[in-house]
Amino acid sequence: MSTQRAIGIGLLGLGVVGSGVAESLLSKPDALALRAGAPLALRRALVRDPKKARALTTRPFPLVTDPAQVLESPDVDIVVEVLGGEEPACGYIERALRAGKHVVTANKEVMAKHGPRLLALANEHNVQLRFEASVGGGIPVIGPLQRDLLGNDIVSIRAIINGTTNYILTEMAQKGMDFAVALGQAQQLGYAEPDPTNDVQGIDAAYKLAVLATLAFHTRVTASDVPHEGITRLRAKDFRYARELGYAIKLLAIATKEQGNLTVRVHPVLLPMETLLAKVDGAFNAIEIKGDLTGTVTFHGLGAGARPTASAILGDVVNIARAICGGEQKPMTASAADGPEEQGLRLRSMAELSTQFYLRLNVVDRPGVLALIATVLGEHGISIAAVVQKDADPAAGSAELVITTHPAQEARMQKALAVIGRSSVVREVNNLIRVEAV
Repeated sequence: MSTQRAIGIGLLGLGVVGSGVAESLLSKPDALALRAGAPLALRRALVRDPKKARALTTRPFPLVTDPAQVLESPDVDIVVEVLGGEEPACGYIERALRAGKHVVTANKEVMAKHGPRLLALANEHNVQLRFEASVGGGIPVIGPLQRDLLGNDIVSIRAIINGTTNYILTEMAQKGMDFAVALGQAQQLGYAEPDPTNDVQGIDAAYKLAVLATLAFHTRVTASDVPHEGITRLRAKDFRYARELGYAIKLLAIATKEQGNLTVRVHPVLLPMETLLAKVDGAFNAIEIKGDLTGTVTFHGLGAGARPTASAILGDVVNIARAICGGEQKPMTASAADGPEEQGLRLRSMAELSTQFYLRLNVVDRPGVLALIATVLGEHGISIAAVVQKDADPAAGSAELVITTHPAQEARMQKALAVIGRSSVVREVNNLIRVEAV
C-alpha cells in the first residue's frame, strides 16, 4: 500500500445514504486504502442538527453545521454530496468545485438540471465531478456510458429507473391491488416517501433519463426536455386486461434516436410479457442500452437504498483517489459539457411519436357505440387492432371497452380522445397507455 498522505473526504448530509457511506469508509479503511492507493480519511460531515440520534455503529467523527468547514477546508480533497434536492445541494457543489475540490454526488435532480454547466465548471478548475450514484443506485451505468460504450452509436435507452413505482406496479400486477393500497404498502415498507409525488408522477425517472440521454447521445438534455406521465391513473383492471392481451405494465424511461431526431419520454407502457424488462419486479431497476456495435446490453440490480448507493459513491471516490495518487487531475468524463455534441440532433416532441395504444373507455351499453368510436378514430387516421367488451353493468346501462390500435401518431390520438370524451355515448375515458414494441 502507498505511504502517500491520506485523502480527505467531506460529507454533505448524513441521512440514510450518507450514513451508509460513512459506515463503509470507517469500517473497512485498509481495503479501501489498498484500492485507492492512499488512506481515505473521513474528515467531517455537514448536518442540520449534530445532536440528532443516528444509527451509526462506527467510531464518532466530527459533525458540523457550517458548510465552509467541508467546502473550503484545506484538509478535504473530495466532497461527497448526499443531501438530495436542487438547493442548497447545487450551490454547495458549485462552491466545492470553485474551491478546487473534487465532487461525488448522488443527486439526479442537480445533474439533470445543471449537469453540463457543473461539468464545465469542473473542467475549468481541473477537478473531477462524478455522479455514478445519480442513476440506478448501485448499478454501474454512468461509467460504461462515459467510457466503455463510447465506440458505439447509441440507438436507444429503455429503462425501469424508479424502484418505488416498480414495486407499486408489481404489487398491482401480482396481487390485484389498486394504486392507493399499493402506494400505502410501499410507504409502510419505506420504499415510498411520505410525499411520493416525484416517484409516482414520473418526475424522478425524468431526471434520471435526462442524465442518461445527455451522456448516451452527446447532446444536452435537461429535465424540462423530458415529458413525463405517472402511474396514478392505473387500476388493477388495467393489469388484468393487459395480462389477457399478453402484456405487463411498467413505468418506462425511453430515449430513442432516429434519422437525426431524439425522442425522450417517461410514462407507463404495455410491454410484451416475454421481454426482459417486463420481468423486472419489485424495487429492482433495469437499464437497456442498444448500440450499433454491442447490440442490446442490460444493466440490472437494486436501484436505491443505502448500501447500493454507497457502493456507487465509493467507487467514484476510489477512482478520484487513484487519479490524485497518480497525479492526474483532469476529469474522466464524456458528456455534452466537455465533448463534441451530436451535430444536428433535434429533440422531437411527444406529439410526433408514433406507437400503438391501449384505450379503456366506460361507455353507454347500446348498439352502435363501437361503430361511433371506430368512426372517430378512423377520421383521425387511427386503425383498431382489437376490441373487447368488459365488465358490462346492466343496472347502470354501461360497459367497458378495451381497444388496442395499430401504430398511430400521438397528436392524432390526443385529438381523437378529445372528440370521444365529448361524445354522449362515452361516460369516461378511463385510461390511455402506450404499447412499447419489442
